[in-house]
Amino acid sequence: MKNELFPALRHYLEASDVARIPLERLALLEPVIEYGREALAAGQSLVWNCICTHNSRRSHLTQVWAQAAADYYGIPLTAYSGGTEATTLYPAILETLHAAGIQYQTLATGENPIYALRTGPNTLPILGFSKVYEHPFNPQSDFIALMTCSSADEGCPIVLGAKARFPLRYNDPKIADGTPEQAAVYAERCRQIATEMMYVMAQLQPHQP
Repeated sequence: MKNELFPALRHYLEASDVARIPLERLALLEPVIEYGREALAAGQSLVWNCICTHNSRRSHLTQVWAQAAADYYGIPLTAYSGGTEATTLYPAILETLHAAGIQYQTLATGENPIYALRTGPNTLPILGFSKVYEHPFNPQSDFIALMTCSSADEGCPIVLGAKARFPLRYNDPKIADGTPEQAAVYAERCRQIATEMMYVMAQLQPHQP
């Protein structure tokens, strides 16, 4: 059953052009899809932990768009994110997600603020803050690890508690921080990840008779 999403977010998701996903990216996504199909066929819900070194940019984008795409298609998935170290959720990520239709509010301030991000008026909030992947807030076992950067993928050969791990390795929008291209680079990475997560969730829909 699909969830009610904010109209601006639904429009953003429906503008995803999955036909433009490069073949090499499709090859990375296919094992994630196959694993998800097997889990759903066995009556299991999906639990993903999206992991990057600092849990500040790409892991949050992957978490939020995985959850938003799952909410759109009605896929039983809960997405988390974490890092090999904790820093802070970079503000440009919030700005970019908000421009795409995600609504959020600040729950706690400080060096590592906590935000509640929502995909729709009645969906469960996604708690956004930087943390290590094994933080008590995150699942401790029986989850899928999505490695969203090469540093975490190479520097963390074992993800404790993960049933499986898959490398997605997105380019870091950090390269544009403080430049005139910052907003455009963040928007491009945001669109790429949203499109790929929409493709994955579309493939996980039950086949119609």
